[in-house]
Amino acid sequence: MDEIVTIGKGTQYPLDGILSLPENGSEKVPAVVLVHGSGPSDKDETIMANKPFRDVSEYLVSRGIAVLRYDKRTFVYGKQILKETDYNKITVEQETIEDAILATEILKNDARIDANKVYILGHSMGGMLAPRIDAEGGNFAGIIILAGSPRNLTDIMLGQSEDLIGQLGKLLRIIAVRQTAGIKKKFEAIAGMTDEQAQSIKSLGKIYAWYFKEMNEHPATGYLSVIKKPVLILQGEKDFQVSVEKDFNLYKQILANKPNVTFKLYTGLNHLFMKSVYGTVKEYKKEYKIPTKVDTNVLSDMAQWILKE
Repeated sequence: MDEIVTIGKGTQYPLDGILSLPENGSEKVPAVVLVHGSGPSDKDETIMANKPFRDVSEYLVSRGIAVLRYDKRTFVYGKQILKETDYNKITVEQETIEDAILATEILKNDARIDANKVYILGHSMGGMLAPRIDAEGGNFAGIIILAGSPRNLTDIMLGQSEDLIGQLGKLLRIIAVRQTAGIKKKFEAIAGMTDEQAQSIKSLGKIYAWYFKEMNEHPATGYLSVIKKPVLILQGEKDFQVSVEKDFNLYKQILANKPNVTFKLYTGLNHLFMKSVYGTVKEYKKEYKIPTKVDTNVLSDMAQWILKE
């Protein structure tokens, strides 16, 4: 059963959402709020021909778990935000965290949902931010991180650029090397900037340095090192946006010997936890244009983890 809800009702940025509920009669059910990756995204987290959040929602609801998904703020209000006078001060706080917490409050205030069993499922950058969202007011029963990273966003973006260089022809490689060197220089300068400087300098396209500086000042490692609640970390072995070596294994290193953390690695799956076809950054558009579904093993593992907690 799907219900239309509004995240941030009465605020400057109300967002459409869908609360999907299982048919469980009068019994209170566990619930999950879905948090998108980087960039503007609709409630299904539509990426070309694929809708991973819709897949996740349909499966979890079939297992007796309620799911709340919603349009990302930049998807609905992106053009408006770009025109605002304080756009240079926008961070992941306004882009993602505030709305995730507002969505969580909807779940916890719904009499049909067990307020003590509300979880966050963050994908990609949403996974990176999930521990911070939890600490800043989410107060979840547990955290699911799909294709996240404990590294800084700037390091991830540089790594993706460097991976792409190795997949290009000679001429394009020369151009890409120069462009990447320029981006690296800009990113390296961020740490030495004052807040005021970071809010006056653009580091990448229309993105101000402040966006990266603020996020780098709240590293995922700081939240993860003290977390005691259940955490489930999932990674696709063929993911070309975050990697097993640089990201999944780093999570393992940071969270070594923590009994509250579970790790799952899936052979042959990409960043969307779908079957990988091309497996390279260079051909990501071809890969994501192939309509596929989130792997059933991934969905089943998430449902079992939630239901046993």
